[in-house]
Amino acid sequence: MESYYNPEDLIKFGEIGKNAPELAKKFFDYYGTVFAEGELTEREKALIALAVAHAVRCPYCIDSYTKTCLEKGSNLAEMTEAVHVASAISGGATLIHGMQMCRIAEKLSL
Repeated sequence: MESYYNPEDLIKFGEIGKNAPELAKKFFDYYGTVFAEGELTEREKALIALAVAHAVRCPYCIDSYTKTCLEKGSNLAEMTEAVHVASAISGGATLIHGMQMCRIAEKLSL
């Protein structure tokens, strides 16, 4: 095995519920509702999903939402900007947790 990531798994995602069909149905119903047009357009939701996919580092989601974003009319500049937003939020979250480190280090140093 060259890597844990196998792009062929993505096309089999619908099979994920074969051992728990009731739970899979609930998930896919919810998922479909979330991504339906609402206060946000399907295009906007796809950009958010692409950014989150990068933040949680899911190669399957990155593949899927890159394609979806393009299909919904986003361009590479918009998609890149969304990824930068995810990076800024992830970086900020990492840095703010440094305050916890400082607090603990100060407490233990006293």
